[in-house]
Amino acid sequence: MATFLYKLGRLAFRRRHFVALIWVALLTLAGVGAASAPTAASSSFSIPGTEAQKAFDLLEERVPEASADGASAKVVFKAPDGEKVTDPQNKADIEKTVAALKSGSDEVARADSPFQTKTVSKDGSTAYASVSYKVTSMELTEDSRDALEKTTDEARESGLTVEVGGDALQAMPETGATEVIGIAVAAVVLVITFGSLVAAGLPLLTALIGVGIGVSTITALASALDLGTTTSTLAMMIGLAVGIDYALFIVSRYRGELADGRDREEAAGRAVGTAGSAVVFAGLTVVIALVGLAVVNIPMLTKMGFAAAGTVVIAVLIALTLIPALLGYAGKKVKPTGEKSKVLGGGRKKAAAEAESSGKKEPKDNLGTRWARFVVRRPLTVLLVGVIGLGAAALPVSSLELGLPDDGSQPTSTTQRKAYDLVSEGFGPGFNGPLMVVADLKDSKDPKAAAGSITKTISGLDDVLSVAPPALNKEGDTAIISVVPSSKPSGIETENLVHAIRDAGGDIKSDTGASVMVTGTTAMNIDVSQKLNDALLPYLALVVGLAFLLLIIVFRSILVPLKAALGFLLSVLAALGAVVAVFQWGWLGSLFGVEQTGPIMSMMPIFMVGVVFGLAMDYEVFLVTRMREAYVHGERPGQAIVTGFRHGARVVSAAAVIMIAVFAGFIGSTEQMVKMIGFGLAIAVFFDAFIVRMALVPAVLALLGKKAWWLPRWLDRALPNVDVEGEGLRDLDSAGKQGPGDDDRELERV
Repeated sequence: MATFLYKLGRLAFRRRHFVALIWVALLTLAGVGAASAPTAASSSFSIPGTEAQKAFDLLEERVPEASADGASAKVVFKAPDGEKVTDPQNKADIEKTVAALKSGSDEVARADSPFQTKTVSKDGSTAYASVSYKVTSMELTEDSRDALEKTTDEARESGLTVEVGGDALQAMPETGATEVIGIAVAAVVLVITFGSLVAAGLPLLTALIGVGIGVSTITALASALDLGTTTSTLAMMIGLAVGIDYALFIVSRYRGELADGRDREEAAGRAVGTAGSAVVFAGLTVVIALVGLAVVNIPMLTKMGFAAAGTVVIAVLIALTLIPALLGYAGKKVKPTGEKSKVLGGGRKKAAAEAESSGKKEPKDNLGTRWARFVVRRPLTVLLVGVIGLGAAALPVSSLELGLPDDGSQPTSTTQRKAYDLVSEGFGPGFNGPLMVVADLKDSKDPKAAAGSITKTISGLDDVLSVAPPALNKEGDTAIISVVPSSKPSGIETENLVHAIRDAGGDIKSDTGASVMVTGTTAMNIDVSQKLNDALLPYLALVVGLAFLLLIIVFRSILVPLKAALGFLLSVLAALGAVVAVFQWGWLGSLFGVEQTGPIMSMMPIFMVGVVFGLAMDYEVFLVTRMREAYVHGERPGQAIVTGFRHGARVVSAAAVIMIAVFAGFIGSTEQMVKMIGFGLAIAVFFDAFIVRMALVPAVLALLGKKAWWLPRWLDRALPNVDVEGEGLRDLDSAGKQGPGDDDRELERV
């Protein structure tokens, strides 16, 4: 592989006009496709196989007018102090608002007056109107949301306090400002790392081109493939991350090859042949992690994974072809390692001249070298300190509670949170998340009696505040029963109630012949959490297992991939522990703007595993490949560790700092979910890059010595030789340097 990529890099460097033209054409084509594509509605959301989804499907078939899985809004009215909502003027204003809600959008299925549904608090101070829509919250148009907001704004002019809860106002949070912050921090780190504005600009430019092509392609296909806005958001975040990383690795290696005295075309070929091999396999691990999300069997998550994986593939191809082409355009503006541009203080010409006159280039010790030597001298101490530290950070995981956020986790300044609090005060917390019990009465001999029996059974369960009379459809074969829990929607008591109703379904079936299913937003959240929990271990086994096999091929070792996988699991557990401590326990919550503690988002573990695993393997492959390369080329195991750190530590550190900055920018979001994702990913990258890869990895390799690179002979013969270390390039040196076009013409013919 190294030889092929070496030829590809030289070809791209020499044929830079052609390569650049291809990528510009692809970017233009994707942009035109995105601009001309029909506007895509928000992606539909379904959870195949769950009881809540089965109930929705049954209602869609037998009671389509109910729009059971449609978006909903709870418009809460509170009378001024000393007044009641039932006062004539207030009642008229509320009725007028409900009428406006009905006529405000074609997507409104029903808007119920609180005076008809008797949703008025006992003290008469509060009431709420329920609005149901024909489409899900993810398919709701902005016009419908605007109409809802406009109507409630007009209602406030009457003197009533009016707030809106429910999922109708849910929208993807805007993250443009945080992306700009992340890119700005990335630019600063790259300039410091490379000491050159041009060299720093290349990774940013190519990452933005890759993200542009990926996101534009997703936009162009969104309508045809039912891709939502969340799909392009994840693709943008991952594409930007790996795009900068991969370009950073190759540009850094290119500068190192220049420092070794090679001409620019040869240096570009060598950089792509060596660092490019690491990029290919690092990219494959990220693709495996993202495509593996299909294991969860949530269609929206699967589409997100495949789309983001496509963006990663684009980032790899850009790193292998466009980077060497742009290096050709940059010429002498990209300096060898150790030299800076004139703008940033000039090069270290004196040191270079001394090295050249002495006939050898003895690399100067840097921070990475000094740290590696310390670890090699004290491997057991470093290993114990690192493992104990991460283990302590992981302890809160034992108290992990998973769930999906409701309006109670929103910032106190939002209308959703204000509506949630008003309902809790006026009616009780359970009214914020009533359960919908669906009874299939088709096999029941007496449907009405069966529905009554179900209502009586549910009323006798713990944590039930009230049960509405069953509402049967026209055919009489399906009943809908609304159950209000005593506890808040995200509470463990409500989850237990859902399970209790489902457990009682067996006895109800045998007694009446009726099948009972629990659905609604609260039950759907519980089912999603359970589905994600059940999928976590198979997902981990698939992703870590495939990556383990891939890393065996890369490193030709059993213990190195095993160490990489175990280190990753340790860093993810430590990061999850930190998330629990901050967002569930409230430790340092005010520092991160956490206004309301509660369960951790159920998607968090799988999301962290997928994203962090890919980035962690990037750092593992790039850092350890340099060690493996030095070892294969004759260095002792301890010295190979130091050499790997000399060449790779600064680059990996820079890549990690950039990723931490990008993810940390999301902590400033007003959305609790986005804040949690940003914090979790930032702390996970910190743990993995600076503790696992920079401390535990060299410590373990130092303890293992030559055993680290052991591979059974039968397996060595069976595995393909991908030559990530660039041994084939050394053979080229020993055979005599070829002419600049000899091997490239062969590639052109291919």
